Amino acid sequence: MCTRYTRFGGPQMRPDVPEQRKLVLVMVGLPARGKTYTARKLARYLNWRGHSTRVFNVGNYRRRDVGAQKPASFFDPRNVEGLEARRRVAMRALDELLSWLDEGGLVAIYDATNSTRSRRDLVRGRVEAAGHRVVFIESVCNDAAVVEDNIRSTKLRSPDYAGVEADKAVADFRERIAFYERAYEPVDDAELSWVKIVDLGRQVVVNRIQGYLPARLVYFLMNLHTGERRIWLTRHGQSMDNVAGKLGGDSSISPLGQQYAARLAEFMRERAGDEKVPVWTSTLQRTIQTAAGLHLPSVAWRALDEIDAGICEGLTYAEFDGRFPDDFASRKADKLRFRYPRGESYQDVVRRVEPVLIEIERQRRPLLVVAHQAVLRALYGYFLDKDPVAVPHLEVPLHMVIELTPHAYGATERRFELGPRVGSEPSWNAAASS
Repeated sequence: MCTRYTRFGGPQMRPDVPEQRKLVLVMVGLPARGKTYTARKLARYLNWRGHSTRVFNVGNYRRRDVGAQKPASFFDPRNVEGLEARRRVAMRALDELLSWLDEGGLVAIYDATNSTRSRRDLVRGRVEAAGHRVVFIESVCNDAAVVEDNIRSTKLRSPDYAGVEADKAVADFRERIAFYERAYEPVDDAELSWVKIVDLGRQVVVNRIQGYLPARLVYFLMNLHTGERRIWLTRHGQSMDNVAGKLGGDSSISPLGQQYAARLAEFMRERAGDEKVPVWTSTLQRTIQTAAGLHLPSVAWRALDEIDAGICEGLTYAEFDGRFPDDFASRKADKLRFRYPRGESYQDVVRRVEPVLIEIERQRRPLLVVAHQAVLRALYGYFLDKDPVAVPHLEVPLHMVIELTPHAYGATERRFELGPRVGSEPSWNAAASS
């Protein structure tokens, strides 16, 4: 029985529990339907949540083993030589996928067209024989304008068309799609586990999805879109507890923090103009005070509150080390997993922030998040695809705005340090990276 979801609904979620078997997500769909975009998003999300995940893109294997610049005729199902070459690289990718799972991976994503039932049966048979679960994820797009945009925005930058004039590359790729269309068989077997994404998430159809992790993936997929928008992340202005060097707390912002709040308002007027950018803060007064001068619609999220330092709240780091030297040493040894006594770990923060992250993914308008160091490290780590172990050490200083522009395969980053005023004009320095 299939289940249909609208974009804004979702299944009930339960706390983290271990999966009984490792999971293989098998992508399905015609070229330029967003399969690789979806695969990479899923991998980033799962790795961020602590599930070791890797994408095995069959196209990369084909380019490596057979060569990149193959004409459309190579993909003609009547081309026996091409068909056999593509089968070989597909099986080589699957071999490496299964080996990786044997070596300790948890979730593998098999990124290919997998456009026929026979190919899907072959893949499923090998995966299940190895003792793993299979979920098919089919991307369907009937909007010709979206497909055309995908071809021009992503495929023309592929190694397949390096140095090829744009119109010729587009014509060749359309011919390649036509060959796949001749043989394409949609996923519709009622006995299999699958998710069908229609028109970039306008509709999501689910069949036989069971278990905690597959259910979470469905909810995540329902909130994805490919539209670009800017996301600004910033910590609150300096607080009185920052001045004292204390952990946690709920103190007011300092005079220096008040100056930052004023500069932030000027910065947002410069970057966003007259647009009423939504502002999300934590429930702690230092973020609310920092955002007050923006005069923009604001929502306070408890999920954006700073990491709970438990019995260490209000201590300086020197006091923490002096009173709880074993805990202090444990934190230094493994900051990701260390949990403050009666408090939280960074892993706890990631789980707590996850609903906010999914809401950010769903947003189509620009957004400003004013929060705290641990929380912003978690969000930044997701968008920049950072190793979870690196997240607690990411640089998110006070009085800096991080501007992110998510796109198909990652995010572009710019950092603005809101420096001291010069004359009557605000001064900020920008650094850009990808």
